Amino acid sequence: MEQVRYDGRVAVVTGAGGGLGRAYALMFAERGAKVVVNDLGGAFTGDGEGSTRAADKVVEEIKAAGGEAVANYDSVTDGDKIIQTALDAFGKVEIVINNAGILRDVSFHKMSDEDWNKVLAVHLHGSYAVTKAAWPHMREQQYGRVIMTTSAAGLYGNFGQANYSAAKMGLAGMGLTLAWEGQKRNIFVNVIAPIAGSRMTETILPKDLIDKLKPEYVAPLVGYLCSEQNTTTGGIFEVGAGVVARVKWMRAPGVAIPLKDGVSVEKVAENWDKINDMTDGKFVSSLAESSQLTMTNLASE
Repeated sequence: MEQVRYDGRVAVVTGAGGGLGRAYALMFAERGAKVVVNDLGGAFTGDGEGSTRAADKVVEEIKAAGGEAVANYDSVTDGDKIIQTALDAFGKVEIVINNAGILRDVSFHKMSDEDWNKVLAVHLHGSYAVTKAAWPHMREQQYGRVIMTTSAAGLYGNFGQANYSAAKMGLAGMGLTLAWEGQKRNIFVNVIAPIAGSRMTETILPKDLIDKLKPEYVAPLVGYLCSEQNTTTGGIFEVGAGVVARVKWMRAPGVAIPLKDGVSVEKVAENWDKINDMTDGKFVSSLAESSQLTMTNLASE
């Protein structure tokens, strides 16, 4: 198969000073893209002053290998500044990888407002700010590829991560909506839930496992989704250690309680087993599909 390349394309990768972001940046550059390497250079908790070293080191790696890259040290909450770096250096932006994130894991009853607000600001608002700044340029040029980064913690929940899970599920919702809005202008938006060794995951996983979960195992999916060959938008994918799998929402057949009989707490209780029975569940891929059962039951009133 012919090598997938990004010659002439401009990619912005946030949080690219290490881990997954670094792997993405190196991959894009190796395959011909011009890359904006964004990294604030702070601690994984969002504390401390930023440093230029993390981004600069990756840019040096790319240039040493013959690629083109520039560094950016802004917070993703200032997404317009990051995109402006791409415009100033390369004149356009076509690929946006929303990868930057922080962790402040703590059980909900001990969580402070700062713990909540900082995590939501970086993950959710940061991805919004970067994508929002790039969006008009993608619309105008009729081309764009965007990756939102969710997490298994967002998709399924996880103890001690209410802030992180909320942000990550929010990113899935934003990504799915932008996929609908961008499709007619050839802007494809997909969502990934990666697992890889990084400064963030080393706080919750043993070192021997971290060493095996190489970021380079995740990068190929991101590379394909951001290629011209890809025709998929609005997908959610779990990825890590060579495993790539699409995730879709499945709904049970449920129960349609006749409205003429009245809907009551008791009727819900009587039908609880059927409501939860996923035996003949079906995938739901759109708001229209989701509302079909409701509309049918209304029509039978």
